Amino acid sequence: MKLPRTIPPLSTSHSLPTFRNLSSAIDPAQKESQFVDAITRIVRGKRPWEIALSRDLVSRRLNPTHVESILIGTLDEPKLSLRFFNFLGLHRGFDHSTASFCILIHALVKSNLFWPASSLLQTLLLRGLSPSEAFYELYSCYEKCRLSSSSSFDLLIQHYVRSRRSLDGVLVFRMMTKVCLVPEVRTLSALLHGLVHFRHYGLAMEVFEEMVNAGVSPDVYVYSGVVHCLCELKDLERAREMIVRMEESGCSLSVVPYNVLINGLCKKQMVWEAVEVKNGLYKKSLKADVVTYCTLVHGLCKVQEFEVGLEMMDEMLGLSFSPSESAVSSLVKGLRKKGKIEEALNLVKRIAESDVSPNLLVYNALLDLLCKCRRFEEAELVFDRMGKIGLCPNVVTYSVLIDMFCRRGKLDTAFSFLGKMIDTGLKPTVYPYNSLINGHCKFGDISVAENFMSEMINRKLEPTVVTYTSLMGGYCSKGKQHDALRLYHEMTGKGIAPSIYTFTTLISGLFRGGLIRDAVKLFNEMDEWNIKPNIVTYNVMIEGHCEEGDMVKAFALQSEMMEKGLAPDTYTYRSLIHGLCLTGRASEAKEFVDGLHKENHELNEICYTTLLHGFCREGRLEEAFSVCQEMVQRGVDLDLVCYGVLIDGSLKHKDRKMFLELLKEMHGKGLKPDDVMYTSIIDAKSKTGDFEEAFGLWDLMINEGCVPNEVTYTAVINGLCKAGFVNEAEILRSKMVLGNSVPNQVTYGCFLDILTKGEGDMQRAVELHDAILKGLLGNTATYNMVIRGFCRQGRMNEASELLKKMTSNGVSPDCITYTTMIHEFCMKNDVKKAIELWNSMIERGVRPDRVAYNTMIHGCCVSGEMEKAIELRSEMLRQGLKPNSKTCGTTSLIDSSSKS
Repeated sequence: MKLPRTIPPLSTSHSLPTFRNLSSAIDPAQKESQFVDAITRIVRGKRPWEIALSRDLVSRRLNPTHVESILIGTLDEPKLSLRFFNFLGLHRGFDHSTASFCILIHALVKSNLFWPASSLLQTLLLRGLSPSEAFYELYSCYEKCRLSSSSSFDLLIQHYVRSRRSLDGVLVFRMMTKVCLVPEVRTLSALLHGLVHFRHYGLAMEVFEEMVNAGVSPDVYVYSGVVHCLCELKDLERAREMIVRMEESGCSLSVVPYNVLINGLCKKQMVWEAVEVKNGLYKKSLKADVVTYCTLVHGLCKVQEFEVGLEMMDEMLGLSFSPSESAVSSLVKGLRKKGKIEEALNLVKRIAESDVSPNLLVYNALLDLLCKCRRFEEAELVFDRMGKIGLCPNVVTYSVLIDMFCRRGKLDTAFSFLGKMIDTGLKPTVYPYNSLINGHCKFGDISVAENFMSEMINRKLEPTVVTYTSLMGGYCSKGKQHDALRLYHEMTGKGIAPSIYTFTTLISGLFRGGLIRDAVKLFNEMDEWNIKPNIVTYNVMIEGHCEEGDMVKAFALQSEMMEKGLAPDTYTYRSLIHGLCLTGRASEAKEFVDGLHKENHELNEICYTTLLHGFCREGRLEEAFSVCQEMVQRGVDLDLVCYGVLIDGSLKHKDRKMFLELLKEMHGKGLKPDDVMYTSIIDAKSKTGDFEEAFGLWDLMINEGCVPNEVTYTAVINGLCKAGFVNEAEILRSKMVLGNSVPNQVTYGCFLDILTKGEGDMQRAVELHDAILKGLLGNTATYNMVIRGFCRQGRMNEASELLKKMTSNGVSPDCITYTTMIHEFCMKNDVKKAIELWNSMIERGVRPDRVAYNTMIHGCCVSGEMEKAIELRSEMLRQGLKPNSKTCGTTSLIDSSSKS
């Protein structure tokens, strides 16, 4: 097969002389024109460009002006021009001029080849051209090519809008109008909506007026954007006028601008006007769509018109529209808050069972609602049904279920669902982890909660304020307030802002742990985070100060909350009544209650029960009875708790007559003591050593159908141990196990307490404690008892070893642990070891209390460590702790030492 003879390329030695020989006869302009014609013939010809357009020719002879001329010459063949343009750029490394780009863009757009034109424009703009430079380059080529279509400029505006540079798009539009070019209406619509998206509402209105002045007839989408602007500017009157203007313009109408107006009206809570707009659609031959209905449902929920919202939802379902998740959620949430639980459930069930195809979002909403209403069994049935109708659970489904099981304390089941979720290929979000952490903090082991947090971080999930707050609450409930504070500082250090719930949880925990200064400091810190305390926060603060007996501060906080417009509730009043009674001021508490009654504040049984408890504690049983009569007169019935307090008071003050009268009165009202009340009575009898009557009540309790529980058993065991009847207590413990009641730490603590007191029997105490540890029932209190036993017998080495074992077993020593050992070291004049132990306590974050300071100061003074005693006393006073009489007795020694 013969190969065809190849024609030598222009760059070869055969062709170059031709140009060289003609150079004397042809002027330069003609010469350039001939060169361009020759290249154009090559481009249009069938010769391979790889040969004909050699590297030598392109690099030596071809320049950007030649390419521009060639591209102008091939305007009618844009695909060919694009191939030539790309060949030079990709295969010959040719640096095209901006004009070449613009000419080719015009050619492509002219032939409706918008995608390659757009790609070319993007490449051109990567050169860093400003909007004005890009426009003038395009316009220069537009005139040079004598084009009639301005679509390339539309492409430039559209590019800026897509690139989120709508302001540059406005600049191009205004430059176009100056040279009498007008973009297409769809381009202007995109530009207008781009401005609206970035909230440039005023500028969008200017562009609208400019386009109208330029002779553009706006379409329905332009009008939609303008109505949106006016609604956002809260100029609803002009928005209505714009709708009228649109209707009069004769443009093709759609429901979209009306939906925008409806949304604007709903945002301003003008819901009934929005409903009128929807009702007027049929006169315009338009029909409301799913957006119309969902917007109205949202609007109606905002103004608490849930019943009308329900009607609107029914109408939507009747039209076979599938409501949005947010519309369903808003309505369901509103109905639930209004107490209309059944209506909310029926709605979600109706949506799930309607002709609309099964919707996972709807089923998730139903699951969530059932879980929030604590109807867990129904929720599980719904989940089973989802599988039967072929709905695959998503991340939301699993998150709801995991949260449900965690709320019920079924932590193993919750964890298994997390495993199922991961096995199906779904990536867990922060929500299921937060549920598991919260569940373990409330019902399980806090160390497991910590592990879940570590797992979260390993999965690249950032812990949220909810994560941290749950763990803080868990630490506080376990008495680890310092760990909770450490976590708070870690969270804020990472830039995660605490919530009102964070502050309330932590303040409550700090008060419970006796860290009053830290609690007050944290309360004051809320201002720095721009978080205003709510009624719950104030109640926690008031309760904390009341527990400390600081009633001046408690009442000051009540006044402060009222000044801020927060009305105290029964919880507030209960705390204040309790605080007054706790400080032996039951009479003042009674005056406070009477004052509230005169001001028409309604108090519940808990408030009155607190007052009764105060009088009973002071032995003023007659006045307690008087309060009961007033309760009845004020419409508050005496419940079992009230009777329980009175019975407890009568037993403590050995008023048998009153005790029997109260039981008789209860039976007369049809009230029977429950297991709590029987346990309280049996406990009181056991503490006084009246075991005959205690066991008589025990039998009565069983006859009344109340089953003794571990608290009842422990109460009697405690009484028997303290009375010296350890063997009898042991027999009762054996019966306790047979009666299906499991002994707890407190039960075993009763035996430990008696075995470690006085001479005691430390061998049996240690054996018992080892058994407690094997049963995972050991805690700080049980360790403290054994340490106390060793200390009382002077066996400090064994006490120290047990302290080490305690910490290695993950049980945190408390102030009592350290104070017990410090006291014994001081008694042995070994103040050096006492100080070492003190420093160890501080390093572990255990805050010394008043007893600890007094013990240490006294020990230092006796041992002549006056400098340390002075330092400790100053520190104690700074903490707001008062020295006791023994410490005060050393004050003169300290002062004289200071002077010397």
